[in-house]
Amino acid sequence: MTFSRFLMLSVFACSLSACGAYPKAAASGDLPAPPPPDYAVSGNWAALPTKEDNADRTPGSLLRDGQATAGADVFFLHPTHYRKTNDRSEGWNANLLDGELNKTVDDGSILNQASIFNAAGRIYAPRYRQANIQVYYKDGRPYAERALEIAYQDVLAAFDYYLANYNDGRPIVIASHSQGTTHAKRLLADRFDGKPLRDQLVVAYLIGMPVSKDAYRNIPVCEDATQTGCFVSWRTYRDDFEPAPGYRDSVANIAVVNPLTWTTEPGVAAASLNKGGVLFNYDKGPLEKLVSAEIRGGGLFTSKPSFFGDVLFTTKNYHIADYNFFWVNVRENAVDRVAAFDR
Repeated sequence: MTFSRFLMLSVFACSLSACGAYPKAAASGDLPAPPPPDYAVSGNWAALPTKEDNADRTPGSLLRDGQATAGADVFFLHPTHYRKTNDRSEGWNANLLDGELNKTVDDGSILNQASIFNAAGRIYAPRYRQANIQVYYKDGRPYAERALEIAYQDVLAAFDYYLANYNDGRPIVIASHSQGTTHAKRLLADRFDGKPLRDQLVVAYLIGMPVSKDAYRNIPVCEDATQTGCFVSWRTYRDDFEPAPGYRDSVANIAVVNPLTWTTEPGVAAASLNKGGVLFNYDKGPLEKLVSAEIRGGGLFTSKPSFFGDVLFTTKNYHIADYNFFWVNVRENAVDRVAAFDR
């Protein structure tokens, strides 16, 4: 296994399981936290159009970074990568001075997810004091609300800095995954829903977390491939996945959009509609016809992918590949929605 393959496995697998030791913290609601970031400092951004970063890359040799001429901006919120403590990362929120963690973010979700959108817009991806992965599990629940609030305040500060210093009235795409979507859901409510900024919203890709169809007053679920001012969401499972007994989602009336058809219609969308996924093959290019996809209840169910090394891909919960299974489809859809956007 190459280092890049191992890196992707280790980075994303830990967003599904309780990897590593969880931090110890006082039982009070006043958690210790690293200092907040200053978003005037470029190092506090994992991706900016003005610097070279992994959001500028494209898989294979045929696709090109189009940020220089793109007509929109993409504000991308990465998933959880923080799962343990060390000398620079204490408590339940990550320290942005942790260079090892920053590199994990950059080589993981910025490369594999944020770069999807570099044909549609200029990519802005803030670093933030992400909450430890354990806030989504039993042992972390006493600290979850406070840790996620600290992380969200960074996201809000980064977005407001972006608006004041970079946006200049351009159309905006919001894109996120997992913990990033936890925060993006709130960001849409606080800054877009029922607000003047709603007129600049092209689309929101709220991927990897459940989102209610009724989450917003005037931001509906997208029903076709070029609708704008709407959101899409899905969570990916193998077609034979069964939730644990007693499992219940945290929201009702969950929105699911099929990224092979860009509709909410039931029925299997054939793998022939899949224009290319990016798994452990970033430099080699996308794999066409990787998986089919079907909406069932609150989830998106796919066929099992077949690729070199798939013996390592034994889980039935495909959260790690929510974007990567449909890499080219999402990329082209973002371009199409930006082109269709009309304020």
